[in-house]
Amino acid sequence: MEVLLINRPTHVCKTRALLALILLMWVPMEVMAGTENATHLSTRPRSLNIGALFTLNSVIGRAAKPAIYAAIDDVNSDPSILPGTKLEVILHDTNCSGFLGTVEALQLIENDVVAAIGPQSSGIAHVISHVVNELHVPLLSFAATDPSLAALQYPYFVRTTQSDHFQMYAVADVVEYFGWREVIAIFVDDDCGRNGISILGDALAKKRSKISHKAAFSPGASNNTINELLVGVNLMESRVYVVHVNPDSGLTIFSVAKSLGMMTAGYVWIATDWLPSHLDSLESPGLDTMNLVQGVVALRHHTPDTDLKKSFMSRWKKIKHEGSSGFNSYALYAYDSIWLAARALEVFFNEGGKISFSDDPKLKDTNRSSLHLTSLRIFDGGQQYLQTILKMNFTGVSGQIQFDQDKYLVHPAYEILNIGGTGSRRIGYWSNSTGLSVIAPEILYKKPFSTNTTAQLYSVIWPGETTAKPRGWVFPNNGTPLRIGVPYRVSYQDFVAKDKSPPGVRGYCIDVFEAAVNLLPYAVPRNYVLYGNGKRNPEYSNLVFEVAQNLLGMLRLLLIGQALGSGLVVVVPVKEQKTSPWAFLKPFTYQMWLVTGAFFLFVGAVVWILEHRMNEEFRGPPRKQLMTIFWRENCEHPGTAGADYMVVCGPLIINSSYTASLTSILTVQQLTSRIEGIDSLIASNDPIGVQDGSFAWKYLVDELNIAESRLVKLKTWKTTWKPFSMDRNVVGTVGQEFKKADGDL
Repeated sequence: MEVLLINRPTHVCKTRALLALILLMWVPMEVMAGTENATHLSTRPRSLNIGALFTLNSVIGRAAKPAIYAAIDDVNSDPSILPGTKLEVILHDTNCSGFLGTVEALQLIENDVVAAIGPQSSGIAHVISHVVNELHVPLLSFAATDPSLAALQYPYFVRTTQSDHFQMYAVADVVEYFGWREVIAIFVDDDCGRNGISILGDALAKKRSKISHKAAFSPGASNNTINELLVGVNLMESRVYVVHVNPDSGLTIFSVAKSLGMMTAGYVWIATDWLPSHLDSLESPGLDTMNLVQGVVALRHHTPDTDLKKSFMSRWKKIKHEGSSGFNSYALYAYDSIWLAARALEVFFNEGGKISFSDDPKLKDTNRSSLHLTSLRIFDGGQQYLQTILKMNFTGVSGQIQFDQDKYLVHPAYEILNIGGTGSRRIGYWSNSTGLSVIAPEILYKKPFSTNTTAQLYSVIWPGETTAKPRGWVFPNNGTPLRIGVPYRVSYQDFVAKDKSPPGVRGYCIDVFEAAVNLLPYAVPRNYVLYGNGKRNPEYSNLVFEVAQNLLGMLRLLLIGQALGSGLVVVVPVKEQKTSPWAFLKPFTYQMWLVTGAFFLFVGAVVWILEHRMNEEFRGPPRKQLMTIFWRENCEHPGTAGADYMVVCGPLIINSSYTASLTSILTVQQLTSRIEGIDSLIASNDPIGVQDGSFAWKYLVDELNIAESRLVKLKTWKTTWKPFSMDRNVVGTVGQEFKKADGDL
């Protein structure tokens, strides 16, 4: 043995020695790793408190309560999330009261909770946010949708549902899609209602629409109050109503509206997500309930149909507690809020975070108060935990849980529903990046972005069981009509005149105006107000002055006839030239005779030059040659044919010119006047006729400096158009250009 050991190869000895050394070191390392892991887990508390604060006996609360308990059970049973730590939920009921909700929130914080789930009321959320800001406790709200809660004033408020900011923009897109321009907002006058409707007004303004009236009522308003409210809005012009109330009392609106006959054809009702939340929470909505909301268009939170959501839905009947209501979308958001808090805690602990609380030096007991404020302690790691929550990114039952830089959940989307029969029908989707579409947003997200996408929705069955799109407005019963001033003239009664039948006036201008008003997409109630006594044409300048001075109330001026004119013109008498029996000689002027004679002489000279050397007939005495030029028989030079062609064409041209000139002389009336325009009229001293009531009088005097002594008022239609039959010698009539029915100027 010893020999063998001594003679063993050196590399074998080294290998065994190395294995022995690794074996000796491995045992201490395992012990050290186990000790370190045990130490890391030992820094985590065995249990952590998470608070829940909402109204238990409400549409949202009855769905959220079983979802929260189910999420707590699922987290505690998952070994990968918070191993060694058990989550405990402390539930407090706000009882739909802002005061009690504040008290319950303070009592909840006394239990050293690391996060608070809720509340559902935006009003309570505003108050509690100040508390959690002071104590550094993140507030995860699954139902407070007030847009103003996203302000920098509330850093510890984290909304785990969609903000009404996006919902109101979805409503505005629906209003624009159907082409309406005015809506009436019916809402509860609380933080959520006011701020939501404020955002709706901004969204509609970007679509060139508006809220014509805000009909607000107090929380808990009686049926009589709501009845008076709806009676008032029913007298107004708009028939498009946007209802933004809470789901527990919202159906009262439709119950009263149905009794008032406001759920019939011609009315449009758009409800926010409160209505689907209420209907979804009912196990089986009765016919009485569904009959109240027939034809309503409503919005509902859109959550993708993932396997995780389907699994949760299949478990719903098993996990809901006794007395709880049916499912709605707020149950999904409540469930995901617990998981968000748990996953963020896991990351918080892995990054070295510790759970500890310290006293707030600002909270001191005084002899004047019996409130134990010192029991409220600051969560030391609250700031780190809050930042961890905002960085989380995972898929929950409601979809992707991830926050953008404004602390909004990414990909906000809504379903557009049409209530009818015993249920509802989805007519489309809306998302902030794709707008209105009949395709689910999660599908459109995968496609290339296009700005040319056209908004689309399926057909709607409106109240009254009609598929025709309602006009959206009627003539209001209590609106202030537009007062239109109409000159009560003596002349031009074909354009406008008094009438015994409504609307009290008639004429061409009235017909044109009425046709234009009927084309408008909104109502224009109007009254025609005659201005003048009917014996003389009223002064337009006086009418304009009284409107400007508000002497005629809210009168709007309609200048009948002025819009038909083409400017200021001068009508003057002319002298007609009679046709003479010798008119056929007029085209033959002496210039024409000279040109004709010169033409023939020129042609004869050309022919003589060409034929003189070759043709004997062009030789001899000058008299003979001259006669031969004008009367020739034989021509030998080839160029003479061209000259003859000129002789033939010349008379044809002269004949055509003569015929045209003679025709013009015999058919066109020859008119003459010494007044050629406004300048020559001003330069003369003759009288000038002006239509009675026309602005031309002051224009001639003030602008053209014509003496008033030269102006003559033409008060009747006959004297206006036939001024020269009067005794006075009026040379001109200044006014706007009109055409009578027979076409005479």
